Amino acid sequence: MNQYVTGTVIKQLREKNKMTQLQLAEKLGVSDKTVSKWETAKGYPDITLLEPIAEAFRISVTELISGNTIHNENISANMLRSKFYVCPVCGNVIHSMGEAAIHCHGIQLIPLEAEPADEHHMAVIERIEDEYYVRIDHSMTKEHYISFVAAVSSDDIQIVKLYPEGSAEARFKIRGVRRILFYCNRDGLFMVDPLNI
Repeated sequence: MNQYVTGTVIKQLREKNKMTQLQLAEKLGVSDKTVSKWETAKGYPDITLLEPIAEAFRISVTELISGNTIHNENISANMLRSKFYVCPVCGNVIHSMGEAAIHCHGIQLIPLEAEPADEHHMAVIERIEDEYYVRIDHSMTKEHYISFVAAVSSDDIQIVKLYPEGSAEARFKIRGVRRILFYCNRDGLFMVDPLNI
């Protein structure tokens, strides 16, 4: 783990929760001087205290260690606001509908930002009866490939995982699809509006 909870984070969370050092110390079974040492960077909490500290602030241990509080707001089940994360070590693809602290192989992943498809990442979308046939004109070598293609509507998501040396193509039921997303392992996430094709 490359991060550890800092005194600055503890102080911010304590003040946000309107707690004195003494009140926090009593919840944790330590002295207020110990809390003061943490907050002035003269010491760190013992690892066995991470869970009790997180509980005192009503957050997860991951949020405590990262220093980032997750705000899980109601997103009205709109799948178009979905977030995708890809592990740079194993290629694991993770989808979330709201804010999340996602880790894979000890790395905190950040949500991918989709860019409009460019001349090096062109998607050909054909409507065949009740499906979209999506083909990406892209190499599929072990070093450079399209990892997945997703079709997203306001209440549904369809994902097809692709593999090196395979075909960069997928079929999706049309069912209100408003966005096609695909991920290049070197260049990131791209999007296409199938209605503008």
